[in-house]
Amino acid sequence: MKARLTYVPLEVADQFEDFIIEREEQILDAVKARTKDFSTLSLLKLLYQLKGNPMTFSHLYSKSKIRMKKSFLNYLHLCVNYNFIEKEAVGPNVIYTITDKGRIMLNLFMQKSN
Repeated sequence: MKARLTYVPLEVADQFEDFIIEREEQILDAVKARTKDFSTLSLLKLLYQLKGNPMTFSHLYSKSKIRMKKSFLNYLHLCVNYNFIEKEAVGPNVIYTITDKGRIMLNLFMQKSN
């Protein structure tokens, strides 16, 4: 599996260190890192951001640090299709919330550190 360079929110990098091969520079609230199992980490980035509070699309996009919008949309749709995340139209915004199934998925990867 090829290692990929990506930005990972600090909190996510600390929580899921097994996915980090090498940390590089820290930029504000993210770390530039060489990672493994990139797709799983991208899913976890989305779920981790929603574990505390529901978010709008733009807020979730900026907090997840998935920099390519097309990739972000692919992972977001995957999470919605597998019922890890629910979306609800509220006025002009779409609000995303994590489901019970999404919490279980996130907790499966977080239990190692507990």
